[in-house]
Amino acid sequence: MPEPSKPVDPLPVTSSIPEDVPKEQAALFREVLIALEEKHVPFAVSGAFALRQHTGICRFTKDLDLFMTSLTARQVLPYLQERGFDCEVRDPVWLAKAHQGEFFVDLITGMSNGVLAVEDSWITRASPAVVEGVETRVLAPEELVASKIFIARRERFDGADIAHVIYATYPSFDWKRELHLIGEHWEMFLWSLLLFRYVYPAQTHYVPAAVWRELLQRLEREIARPDPHAKFRGSLVDDKMFAIDVNEWRLANLLEEKRRSRLEEIERSVNAGVKRA
Repeated sequence: MPEPSKPVDPLPVTSSIPEDVPKEQAALFREVLIALEEKHVPFAVSGAFALRQHTGICRFTKDLDLFMTSLTARQVLPYLQERGFDCEVRDPVWLAKAHQGEFFVDLITGMSNGVLAVEDSWITRASPAVVEGVETRVLAPEELVASKIFIARRERFDGADIAHVIYATYPSFDWKRELHLIGEHWEMFLWSLLLFRYVYPAQTHYVPAAVWRELLQRLEREIARPDPHAKFRGSLVDDKMFAIDVNEWRLANLLEEKRRSRLEEIERSVNAGVKRA
């Protein structure tokens, strides 16, 4: 059987953002990127910029998403304040912001539910890119997908982004790396792959047969021998849509547990970093 081929026409990749982005916003993006590059801060751009780099999809973005470790974010905020930005920690589990007027940049250190955290390897594996005229880097496709598997809320669902990244990066997508990143949350990834298969049935082979086989065999084993003590996980997906399960049906609040565990991990990491310094 012949090997499946890539799409005949490669998807275009560009480095600029849509023209309707206000000039003041674009200037803020450039200023922050230049400041961080001058300081040699380890980070990677994500969001709409990374999506465009890997898929060619161009869409308006209201902010600039910068991924970095919790320790890096803790060190960067005072520096950005010195450079004239108004900074705040919006959620210590995953998000800080740097403002200038009505525009802002997000400093992201993990997922809001606490189950995935940015590690140094996310940055070292990032792909070189030019964002708003600044030479920098964007998240690699695998980390970009990992960052989106839990964005499945009523008001926002990134399943289409995941499907587009897998479609556009075939056959170079690193499936071993992806499975490592997803870890115990492989069912969420399988959900994304089933959506990909439904959307692109003729491209089912873009997901290697070995990956389909491994994940489906895992699922078959879990269905055959379910854990009677497994905790309810709905709050990790959307704490609002599954609020009734926790608040009225008194099921476990795994979101609260994961976030608390993540905060403790962040403090240990920061304290260790201070000692090394």
